[in-house]
Amino acid sequence: MMILKTNEQVELMRQSALLVSKTLSEIAKDLKAGVTTLSIDKKIGQIIGDHHAIPSFLHYKGYPFNSCISVNDVVVHGFPNTNELKEGDIVSIDTGVILNGWHGDHAYTFAIGDPGKEVMKLISVTKASLYKGIEKAVAGNRVGDIAFAIQDYTEKKHGYGAVRELVGHGIGRSLHEDPQVPNYGKRGSGPKLKEGLVLAIEPMINLGTREVYTEADGWTVRTKDGKASVHFEHDVCVRKGKADILSDYSIIENAEAANPNLHTYQQALQSVA
Repeated sequence: MMILKTNEQVELMRQSALLVSKTLSEIAKDLKAGVTTLSIDKKIGQIIGDHHAIPSFLHYKGYPFNSCISVNDVVVHGFPNTNELKEGDIVSIDTGVILNGWHGDHAYTFAIGDPGKEVMKLISVTKASLYKGIEKAVAGNRVGDIAFAIQDYTEKKHGYGAVRELVGHGIGRSLHEDPQVPNYGKRGSGPKLKEGLVLAIEPMINLGTREVYTEADGWTVRTKDGKASVHFEHDVCVRKGKADILSDYSIIENAEAANPNLHTYQQALQSVA
């Protein structure tokens, strides 16, 4: 059952979403080769706690960390560990908070140094596909309209693999609510979108095949061909005419651009011009 939110509840959810954005922007300042993903996870827990919030992911269905940190061919749900990030790695950081009883949940993929034009293009296309999907998150459309927009842009236009096994979702007082929001599908299919529905839209796009597998830990999902995967996620409220994005990438992008250890797609284009 889809749970619609009042305007007051949406504003509370915006606070939760913006705390996730702030957390990711703080993490972006310190990302560089030599940093361990476990140290990143610990800092995420500290930031969330300092804002009197609770990490959404910690102990969720037994998950033992504050965040999912997925490096290179890990699609999602990567376990933070003591391995050091290296030049050329890409790292997706996905985390969530519970603030005032409401969840926020989103993700951003960073490039440590230069992973090469091919991977940087994947990052750019995946990020753009998120906004293609968000454009369709308006009252009167259907879930399939979001799904088709993401798949059409990533698979049909660019030849990447849109993961089928993992999907976006509704969000609210629970981390995962109805409806599921796939990154593939048919226009005009699925549940109808109503004003006040809040969604976590999250394309997970692979450089090669869309096929994935789950490791023995029951969480870590990798690409079957070992090629890179990219993950972006926004919290979005369905409105009439235009979706309302509750999270804020601009502060993350500002921190990313200010960190000389990170590579942006614009820098990649300049480097090969």
